[in-house]
Amino acid sequence: MPLVTTRRPAGGSSLMSLQPVDASPFQRPSSAWLVWGSLILVWMASLLPWRLWSPVPDVLLLVLCFWCLHESDRVGLLTAFIFGLLMDVHDSGLLGLHALCYVLSTYGVLRLQRRLEHFNVWVQTFHVVPVLVFAALVSRLFGAWLNGEWVGWDWLWSALITGVLWPLADILLLLPQRRLDGDDVGVV
Repeated sequence: MPLVTTRRPAGGSSLMSLQPVDASPFQRPSSAWLVWGSLILVWMASLLPWRLWSPVPDVLLLVLCFWCLHESDRVGLLTAFIFGLLMDVHDSGLLGLHALCYVLSTYGVLRLQRRLEHFNVWVQTFHVVPVLVFAALVSRLFGAWLNGEWVGWDWLWSALITGVLWPLADILLLLPQRRLDGDDVGVV
């Protein structure tokens, strides 16, 4: 019986030479100026009176969750808590309701982070919407318990619209990264 030998590739085993198609869409992290600048700009825009209309999306919550997913080293639960307290002070309502909603939402995004990183923006949207709705529900139930009255279901529109805006946040907040990575296309 002849001895069968197999040829090994020059670089080691064939499994070692396998590379992921695209492990991460961007090679560089987002700049601190972009992350914190966008958060502060959206926070200042959230102080305007248009936010008091019930179906208006909570853009600050959207940007917080987005940066928690993409830059979790810079933006986390403490950031969400601080911005939530700032919104509570601005609204002069029960102290801690926005903070509770923001912390629960960012916690949900952080728990799903490893899963969400592997999906495109449309599948991410289907994962983020229930997180935002659940966090808003818990916050509203807690507020209703403390106030002694239910405010209705108008808040649901805001939570749903906030989640549906996830692809727009992805386009706008990662635009500088796409432009920088697009410049390197011809470089080998």
